[in-house]
Amino acid sequence: EQCQTPLADRFVEGECPTCHYDQARGDQCDACGSLLDSVQLINPRCKTCSSPPVERITNHLFLRLTHLTDQLSKWITESSEKGCWSTNSKATTQSWLKMGLQDRCITRDLKWGTPVPRKGYEDKVFYVWFDAPIGYLSITACLTDEWKQW
Repeated sequence: EQCQTPLADRFVEGECPTCHYDQARGDQCDACGSLLDSVQLINPRCKTCSSPPVERITNHLFLRLTHLTDQLSKWITESSEKGCWSTNSKATTQSWLKMGLQDRCITRDLKWGTPVPRKGYEDKVFYVWFDAPIGYLSITACLTDEWKQW
């Protein structure tokens, strides 16, 4: 409320409900790796001004990972067997699959970013962690004849 701006989850900090790390962010805890929703934090605060955030209802778009679990699991297993994954990446990914994938919000209430081209979402932008990998993948077509491997 004090900042007079919608807070993206990265600007909300508080105590992780899983491991009780006191600087967990509104989207994840870097101490234990839990994926979070900012309303799950204990004693949440604005990262900028330290005041408690005010919860507001807003509509967002989600990547329905719960519907993709079987396909992702198969692809991860196959590509992992081909040696395409680091040990750390495999461990993290397997942990998320074991816990059960969660649908992830892919939009934010921000003034900057890639606008969402959908009616009813004119005041939203795509979350950078959803938007940026599209660019990373698409640029590979220009860099190598083996772009399909990427």
